[in-house]
Amino acid sequence: MTSSLWLAVLASGFIYGITPGPGVLAVFGIGAARGRRAGAGFLCGHLLGDVIWCSTALIAIVGAREFGSTAFNVLGLISGLYLFWLGLRAVRAKRSSVAEEGPARKPFAHGIFFGLTNPKAYPVAVATFTALLSGRAELLTWSMLPWLIALSFVGGALAYAILIGIVGAGHVRALYQRHQLLITRLCGVMFIGFAISALAHALPGLVGSNK
Repeated sequence: MTSSLWLAVLASGFIYGITPGPGVLAVFGIGAARGRRAGAGFLCGHLLGDVIWCSTALIAIVGAREFGSTAFNVLGLISGLYLFWLGLRAVRAKRSSVAEEGPARKPFAHGIFFGLTNPKAYPVAVATFTALLSGRAELLTWSMLPWLIALSFVGGALAYAILIGIVGAGHVRALYQRHQLLITRLCGVMFIGFAISALAHALPGLVGSNK
């Protein structure tokens, strides 16, 4: 495994974990209501869902690569279009649509349930990993899968460590709430950038295969 692939997988897990979404909004709400420990409990539970969804996404990506470049490019096209749609929605978001999750009595159990049942988790994981790994698709093999999963877990854990460090801090939460809409829109721009990257790698391959 090359260092560039190592960093791409690590970055994919980190970006997937730290990008504002339902889980991040939930942990800020829980942290504000019950403190940093409750927020950490929620994230530890949520991490189980992240590992499952990221592993499933990586299996799909490696499988598509093993079945041929066309399958991988089709996956990249679908993922890129979906990520572009998510980014466009975030860029066009209005303040009323950005909501916070309330406090949970059992943060750890709530985190597990939240992470496993989030309907956006799998497609976002596929789209994020495809966008960052598409340029290194030829390097992906089944034998690398355990390392890919482990690295994505480390990236997600690093993201959550940062979130735990800041959740519950009054001034941080106030700043986040004040600029929540702007942050959501900036993340939308980032999603669109990943989408363009995925499409830029997928479309030439698909066009070339039809010639």
